[in-house]
Amino acid sequence: MQQIRRRPLLAGLAAAVAAPGIAVAQGADLKFGALFPFSGGLALLGDESFRGLEVAAEERNGTGGLLGRQIRLVKGDAVDQAQATSEVRRLMTAERVLAVFGTYASPLSFAATQVTELQGVPYFEMGAISDPITERGFRYVFRTCPRSSDFGAATVAAVPNTLAPIYDVDPKSLRIAVMFEDALYGQTVSGFQEQQLRARGLTMVEKLGYSARSVDMASVIQRLRGVNADIVLHTGYQNDIVLFFRGMQEANWKPRMVIGSGAGYSLTDTARALGPAFNGVMNVDFTQFAVNERFAPGVSAFVDLYKRRYGSEPRSGHSLTNYFGAKVYLDAVQRAGATEKDRIRTAVLATDIADGTTATGWGVRFDERGQNTRAKPFLLQWQDGNQVTVFPQEAAVAQLRGQMGDPAG
Repeated sequence: MQQIRRRPLLAGLAAAVAAPGIAVAQGADLKFGALFPFSGGLALLGDESFRGLEVAAEERNGTGGLLGRQIRLVKGDAVDQAQATSEVRRLMTAERVLAVFGTYASPLSFAATQVTELQGVPYFEMGAISDPITERGFRYVFRTCPRSSDFGAATVAAVPNTLAPIYDVDPKSLRIAVMFEDALYGQTVSGFQEQQLRARGLTMVEKLGYSARSVDMASVIQRLRGVNADIVLHTGYQNDIVLFFRGMQEANWKPRMVIGSGAGYSLTDTARALGPAFNGVMNVDFTQFAVNERFAPGVSAFVDLYKRRYGSEPRSGHSLTNYFGAKVYLDAVQRAGATEKDRIRTAVLATDIADGTTATGWGVRFDERGQNTRAKPFLLQWQDGNQVTVFPQEAAVAQLRGQMGDPAG
């Protein structure tokens, strides 16, 4: 298993989160687990998420580290739930990491955190959004990013607040379909979308799940076409998003608008794969890079760090989100002044950062469940090959367009 040795950014964090029974000699390297899908179908965003963690660690190391210690990140490759469980056990037992960072995908995080909590090893989640991750009464699981319920509320609110005025129609006249991959991520987001649609009195004409391992979306598209969906709220990963849009092209059908729920909808690779067909597609996700920097100070500096480190532009805001989360946890460890898990927990829960003062624009305030209550997703749109922020107004850099796809197509 690959080990990445850096100076102390995560060193301090890990140090601060030492698990019971793990003795660390003064001045010794501190190991932190980095549990992400580095291979398989989720690898692209898994690696992009890890890069944000890595950049934060190297940046902190360059300014003296944490608690005077060196950091060593130990990768764990979580392809699926079974491997997430086995890998996190290996990180705790064979590698004896002091804490685990992760994980991007909700099913992987949900499985891994059950294991770490039983052993009293802190788990720092920075990108998996399903609400249940922080709703099990665990003491040592923390999350800096928004939840599925936040995504569900934002995707549904976009219909009456932004699309209906552009279309000049009563929002209740729009026929809305909810489409989702049927694992934990898709199930939780779509569940909250259904709740919000019913609460607002909007018209849901279809709710359909599918396996993320699907190789053909023809039957899904036929059902959407059959109910004459105007707007599709889609929660999926990159592979199934590409299948969905290519299938619509083959069927010569599309709704007036598709609104994604993050993940593959934010990847530049998805936009490149689909070309003009992806133009105008809306998305609700973490902070992306075309954002008003007065609201998200430091976003350009992060892009510069990323480009110097990897020689290319970031592939998604997932790296920024993980960079933000790692900095929050590491700062808390520094304030804790020790590696004992309960002191780390106290310091994390005491974190108080105002909105609009970080590179994501998010503030930080954890509730007793370990959830950051000041993290909210933004409304985005792909315009001419770039994903731009269109809401909230203080973060926006462009106006929303009501048309999706190639105008000439």
